[in-house]
Amino acid sequence: MDTVLAILTVFTQPQLLLLVALGTFAGIYIGAIPGLSVTMAVSILISFTFSWDVYPAISLMVGIYMGGVYGGSRTAILLNIPGSPSAIATAMDGYPMAQKGQAGQAIGVTTVMSFFGGLIGIVVLALAAPFVSAFALSFQPRDYMLLAILGILLVGSLSSGSLVKGIFAGAFGIAIGAVGRDPLTFAERFTFDLRLMEGGISFIAVMIGMFGVSEALQQLHNVDKRAVRQKIDKIIPSFSTIKTYLPLSLQTSSIGVIIGALPGTGGDIAALMAYDHAKRVTKNPEIPFGQGAMEGLVAPETANNAAVGGAFIPMMTLGIPGDAVTAIMIGALFIHGLNPGPMLMIDQPDMFWFIVGALLTANVFMLIFGLTGIKIFTKIVEMPRSIIIPLILLLSIVGAYAVNNAITDVYWMLGFGIFGYFMRHYGYPLGPVILGIILSRMLDDNWRRAIISEREDLGRFFEGILTSPLSLTLFVAVILIFVSQTPIWRAAKTRLLGKATS
Repeated sequence: MDTVLAILTVFTQPQLLLLVALGTFAGIYIGAIPGLSVTMAVSILISFTFSWDVYPAISLMVGIYMGGVYGGSRTAILLNIPGSPSAIATAMDGYPMAQKGQAGQAIGVTTVMSFFGGLIGIVVLALAAPFVSAFALSFQPRDYMLLAILGILLVGSLSSGSLVKGIFAGAFGIAIGAVGRDPLTFAERFTFDLRLMEGGISFIAVMIGMFGVSEALQQLHNVDKRAVRQKIDKIIPSFSTIKTYLPLSLQTSSIGVIIGALPGTGGDIAALMAYDHAKRVTKNPEIPFGQGAMEGLVAPETANNAAVGGAFIPMMTLGIPGDAVTAIMIGALFIHGLNPGPMLMIDQPDMFWFIVGALLTANVFMLIFGLTGIKIFTKIVEMPRSIIIPLILLLSIVGAYAVNNAITDVYWMLGFGIFGYFMRHYGYPLGPVILGIILSRMLDDNWRRAIISEREDLGRFFEGILTSPLSLTLFVAVILIFVSQTPIWRAAKTRLLGKATS
């Protein structure tokens, strides 16, 4: 009974309900603006909520977190500018749908599926937090390294059939992610003795440039072409549509929860892995992936929102943050005299269940706010290109500058925007570049930890992989994915399928 009352605390106190609603609403629009990240918003909030009681402070932060993860899909669908890295996969099929006049339908599907994914993540947090947390703790540095390699091999599924181009894009992203001072030895890497490169290159600036500026340059080819009129009569997906994609959403929600519960990963990796999973399990999609496939919206949106609940699992049970936002929230709990970790659920279980209730409330508000204002939003796509191109450039410049308040990031954004335009022109995918940057640090750090723990002995390193069931499973998955993406395997598969049909 006490558990139920703790979960319903938000619903029974108008002040807390209002704060969750306000946070969710603000989070949606913060997440939709490139460069204004949820992490930034929550970190700023700590200084404002320092003197508040803990319940109101957490209510506002949870609302912004939940709304912000979803909000990145808005500009991804309408302008091909992901508001956050977790919306990169959403743009792959969401933007083609907007170009066909189906922006309202795309936003409606992402909203409902984001709600469903968030709900799954919250349910797992409430029912299985200790078990999932124990599984996440079993990951060794070599497992994180293998997980990063697994993610990088996803370039094959993001490269529209060209493995070579996908690998080049992914490798280029890894190189960009390595620019700057080495975090262990402080040696310079790819800086060319330039001081402005010692701090590295902001991946947000790269992302905005690659997607935003390159899109504006691409639009210049069709500046006289009339904008597609959007159909907004079917915003809320039908029950049959939801039923059709329910099995896929359950699978990708599971991916989101597990990846979200791994410390230091987050919804961006979960979304890309879910998108890859959808491409593998969907045998005959009505519309090909990358051209407006509904599965391409369902998979990443359920996964990145399920990752929110997953990120809270290690935070609440072990005091280990699942991502950057939960790391900040741990600091907020410490400021308010709480100690996240195993003793929290024993000494103050009400706080655990209150956060579950706040997440549940924020998820409901996300559904409500997400399905309102769509008609106004879709008008953006119907604007003349003479207006929308400057709008994209303006959003890109503001977004790049807002990250560090540095004009250098704007220059990087413009440079990578031009480079991204030529990549698109010659058929190179942009998604793997961002994926490579995101996974670069994870791969680098965990390779070092793994090899140092084995006293720099490669034999012991591989012995550890072969003797650990988890490491061996990941290693076999890496090998199978690599082999399945080679031209030889694809040719053999085509031959076998041809013989089977004949």
